[in-house]
Amino acid sequence: MKELEERILKDGRVLPGNILKADSFLNHQIDPDLMQRIGETFADHFRSQGITKVLTIEASGIAPALMAACALHVPMVFAKKHGAHNIGNDFYTASVHSYTYDSDYTIIVSSSYLSSSDRVLIIDDFLANGQAVHGLLDICKKAGASASGIGICIEKGFQPGGAELRALGYDVMSLAIVESMEGGTIIFR
Repeated sequence: MKELEERILKDGRVLPGNILKADSFLNHQIDPDLMQRIGETFADHFRSQGITKVLTIEASGIAPALMAACALHVPMVFAKKHGAHNIGNDFYTASVHSYTYDSDYTIIVSSSYLSSSDRVLIIDDFLANGQAVHGLLDICKKAGASASGIGICIEKGFQPGGAELRALGYDVMSLAIVESMEGGTIIFR
């Protein structure tokens, strides 16, 4: 998606440790017009898959996932990173390692919102090593749901997550694939 690449070049910042900050338009402050076009782009690509739910992890994946769900006219479900007293006793969990924060956490989805009849589109803002997506795939597997596609706003193509998911046979659509960030210069694939 050329528009997203241009926005990354204009407003993105490369931080030490190969961290790309897109927080002024993607995942802290959100540009709603750009986000709507991102959601429509994902929906256009995955529409023929019979998607019944869009799944993401709180909080940064919620905006693109919601816009894709709106465009597909299906519910959006987000995995919670922290347990809640009102989630009930019947839920699916998976362990996820965060590259950005170098820590592990457990994600939770109520079994009321994901079942074996669902065809799921997984959406996230970034893909690096793929741990968040693998956690969501684990949740889908535990629910018996079919993971029908993976939509990523920004993929770090120099890290293994995207290649590994594609090698496993998943349809991974990344709107912008960063090939390198050497010396703070962003190069797209």
